[in-house]
Amino acid sequence: MSTVSRNDLRNVAIVAHVDHGKTTLVDAMLRQTKAVGGHGDLEDRVMDSGDLEKEKGITILAKNTTVFYAGPAAEKVADAEAVTMNIIDTPGHADFGGEVERGLSMVDGVVLLVDASEGPLPQTRFVLRKALQASLPVILVVNKTDRPDARIDGVVSDTMDLLLGLASDVAEENPELDVDAVLDLPIVYASGKAGRASKEQPADGGLPENEDLEPLFETILEHVPAPTYDDAEVLQAHVTNLDASPFLGRLALLRVFNGTLRKNQQVAWARKDGTIKTVKITELLATKGLKRVAAESAGPGDIVAVAGIGDIMIGETLTDLENPKPLPNIVVDDPAISMTIGINTSPMAGRVKGAKVTARQVKDRLEQELVGNVSIKVLPTDRPDMWEVQGRGELALAILVEQMRREGFELTVGKPQVVTKEVDGVLHEPMEAMIIDAPEEYMGAITQLLAARKGTMTTMSNSGSGWIRMEFTVPARGLIAFRTRFLTETRGAGIASSYSAGYEPWKGEIEYRTSGSLVADRAGTATPFAMINLQERGTFFVEATSEVYSGQVVGENSRNEDMEVNITKEKKLTNMRAASADSFEGLTPPTKFTLEESLEFANDDECVEVTPEAIRIRKVLLDPSERLKASRRKKQALGV
Repeated sequence: MSTVSRNDLRNVAIVAHVDHGKTTLVDAMLRQTKAVGGHGDLEDRVMDSGDLEKEKGITILAKNTTVFYAGPAAEKVADAEAVTMNIIDTPGHADFGGEVERGLSMVDGVVLLVDASEGPLPQTRFVLRKALQASLPVILVVNKTDRPDARIDGVVSDTMDLLLGLASDVAEENPELDVDAVLDLPIVYASGKAGRASKEQPADGGLPENEDLEPLFETILEHVPAPTYDDAEVLQAHVTNLDASPFLGRLALLRVFNGTLRKNQQVAWARKDGTIKTVKITELLATKGLKRVAAESAGPGDIVAVAGIGDIMIGETLTDLENPKPLPNIVVDDPAISMTIGINTSPMAGRVKGAKVTARQVKDRLEQELVGNVSIKVLPTDRPDMWEVQGRGELALAILVEQMRREGFELTVGKPQVVTKEVDGVLHEPMEAMIIDAPEEYMGAITQLLAARKGTMTTMSNSGSGWIRMEFTVPARGLIAFRTRFLTETRGAGIASSYSAGYEPWKGEIEYRTSGSLVADRAGTATPFAMINLQERGTFFVEATSEVYSGQVVGENSRNEDMEVNITKEKKLTNMRAASADSFEGLTPPTKFTLEESLEFANDDECVEVTPEAIRIRKVLLDPSERLKASRRKKQALGV
């Protein structure tokens, strides 16, 4: 029994905070190794292939690609003509942390990308901690060195401080972690947009001296260890992702840790429930650039896709028939936010032709999501047509609902809530550590906003450039509906991000909104006449001539109370003017909410109706008398 290294192969993940340039850098690596064409334009990002990823400008799903590097450094470490590099592009948002953890289970090292101006931010801390917990070596890449406001020295110093603090914390949990080795990490300076990198620090705001990414490839080859395996061990291949092909059905993306996997081979499928089943590998696919190509075999360290196993799940193992040895399941952090998702129960349900409106269709789609999304849980409720969906954060759940909406589903979505737990008989709730960068004139408004949400400031620093950085500890539920208010208070100039900070005892009630809702008291068509007379009461969410129903939230009341309004009132016919001669001139344009903004705005007794053609906020109880009874019961329970 001996350990062998595959020197012609490297598996590496690229991790960073949101919008620090991971996907752009991976695209540049693909182009310089001739894996894809193009000129490196931002609009030409090939890794963010999903429609929502392109629209939002973020990575949602971890994706793998393969490049074949045959530059000068490759000749020093491999006898083959080229070194194979499997690159995992991971999301930067903590809401998609399950994708990060899944990606890290496939690699032997990470490239930590940090913006040359913003420096390490909350998601940087999150992904770096996960890498250290997995004992993976880290390469620091200071990206966007050509930004006019770059501060390279300060960013490197901040990152080393962060690394020291995290390594010390992780070393308490894992004594085998060598803190000194972690701090002795290589640094590469890069501009992913320009496709340039250097080991020598450029001047602030300047491009790296090299005209290509050769220094980055060389650093990966030197500092990311080659995959190792036991040549006497049986086959062990871990399923880390799932995909689908119109011709082959479900594809299982896996990394081979030991042994060799071959096409048409009979293997043991070790399932999560402990059972073992014999299956046949009907197709084996390797990755070249962004394409999958047929292969005959895959050895230790290879990341490949296999077909022929219809019900395989993430975390399961393909192993030897005679001597099966399953690998441990992939473990991710527990969900912190939940929302209810059910069928559309509004009076306008089922009006969209071809829409999916039944409970069976919704249930099947949620169960399908569980197959490939390791970060969410779907739990039953006391209603057969509604389910509780738990996830890492509000954004991740909103992305799921938006995907279902685009697939033709009609849904009723409840306001996001936190997932609590009891510790020694005391109710605890999830906390978030939030870092805010904003112009210093907004410090008072930000402090007041977070104080109302039970946030506590831990540190504050002033860079001297007119911007301040504040760190808060705040309940996760305090960040529900926070983003819109924060952007309003800072005039869109503030930057806020957070990461999980464990659980603490319940902090008490939080008031999310200081305004009420304008609620339609009857069904009909919104008229300009009624809206002009009502618009001094608040702002509207619906357009004139649009159809409304009783219990639909048609606007925001400027006062802290709900108001029943007749938005369908028509002007009576007189001998001076026709009833149809309403004027639109004095009518303020309505506010249009996205799905995320609707979920943020909804109050505790409200929910969101989601259809392929419209998003509407409504009361959970549409009948006014039922809402009044529920309000009285709530007051009695509170002793008011």
